[in-house]
Amino acid sequence: MQITPAEYRQRREKLMAKVGQGTAIFRSAEMAVMHNDVEYPFRQNSDFYYLTGFNEAEAVAVFAPHHEEHQFILFVQPKDPEKETWTGYRFGVEAAKEQLGADAAYPIGELEEKLTQYLEKAERIYYHLGHDTSSGLHGKDFNTIILSQWQKLLRGYQRKGFAPIAIEDPQPILHSMRLVKSPAEIEMMRKAAEISALAHNRAREFAQPGRYEYEVQAEIEHTFRQKGSLGIAYPSIVASGENACILHYIENERQMNAGDLLLIDAGCSYGYYNGDITRTFPVDGKFTPEQKAIYELVLEAQNQAIEEVKPGNPFNQYHDTAVRVIVEGLIELGLLVGDIEEIIKEEKYKPFYMHRTGHWLGLDVHDVGSYKQTAEDWRILQPGHILTVEPGIYIAPNLKPAEGQPEVEERWLGIGVRIEDDVLVTVDGNEVLTAGVPKSVAAMES
Repeated sequence: MQITPAEYRQRREKLMAKVGQGTAIFRSAEMAVMHNDVEYPFRQNSDFYYLTGFNEAEAVAVFAPHHEEHQFILFVQPKDPEKETWTGYRFGVEAAKEQLGADAAYPIGELEEKLTQYLEKAERIYYHLGHDTSSGLHGKDFNTIILSQWQKLLRGYQRKGFAPIAIEDPQPILHSMRLVKSPAEIEMMRKAAEISALAHNRAREFAQPGRYEYEVQAEIEHTFRQKGSLGIAYPSIVASGENACILHYIENERQMNAGDLLLIDAGCSYGYYNGDITRTFPVDGKFTPEQKAIYELVLEAQNQAIEEVKPGNPFNQYHDTAVRVIVEGLIELGLLVGDIEEIIKEEKYKPFYMHRTGHWLGLDVHDVGSYKQTAEDWRILQPGHILTVEPGIYIAPNLKPAEGQPEVEERWLGIGVRIEDDVLVTVDGNEVLTAGVPKSVAAMES
């Protein structure tokens, strides 16, 4: 299961159609140092990968639709048997051209020399200025290389009568493309969701009082790799007891006790496409009355929010629905007091629920694409969008109620619940890609 060369080509053609008489430039990710001379496992830049499918560092992709001979150009690391002995095989220049469909390919060391010919007749340069400040190409940061090229061309404008007149960020164009998933991408994400679901189900079977959070983490991540994924999509959150009230808790060191809730937020990466699931359940298989009340409220908020994920609805609608359900429930439980509309307008619920109900999901866990179409108008959901739906309630031991709200009784303190699924917008509604992980009260207590 993978994205075909034909689909990568279609993506490039679509980008170049939008670029028109400009030239777009994208740089690969760089290797990152873990400590001394040991590097982290390489993870390609998502934009670069989306357009090329190329998974090596020190590479640059150039798209010049106006050029007579070469529209897709790659600069890559050349073959080097000695270095490849230590760090792995490289495509090299010839294979990059033949296997990736480039019209031309050059060694990365020739970038400054060759780039000018693809910029000089462009109306503008599409490049995300300010992002690539790391050195690596002859000791220069990549921003400096692009700006030097541009300034050189501008100096010849009066004599030649043409030069790129501006640098424009290509991300709004590309990220809008990435937002709507193709059938192949959806299948990749189904697989990521399927493996992530298997890991969550294994974690629920394994967890019990006396075990440590990191033991559960190990079971989850073992399942990810065992089932063929690349590994974690993000650092796994395995948060028991009060730790569940820390949104991005990743220490995973606490020993679990009877009476604890365990919140697990974990997903795998499959071919760079990501799953993102959260479940919360009692470690000893039985909710306390307070835990059950909060859990049922979050589950109801999620169920109603998922119903709002459908074509034609604005992006914010499912969040607003979840907020209203949570506020109504917290009032009923006595944790909030007052008028529902006022509490929502003044955001007095935020000590309990401080984050949005979801985000785009894809090659990045918090995937690219704007949530609004204008300053006032939210983006309208359409088939092919994939997003998370993840309401939660967190009653931290040190919670400070909003002004005019009551102090929280001790019996509620330390309860943290979040439930998250990955949802695909379909032609006639939605599909929960992560439905393979149960979430009913009965399932959580089984």
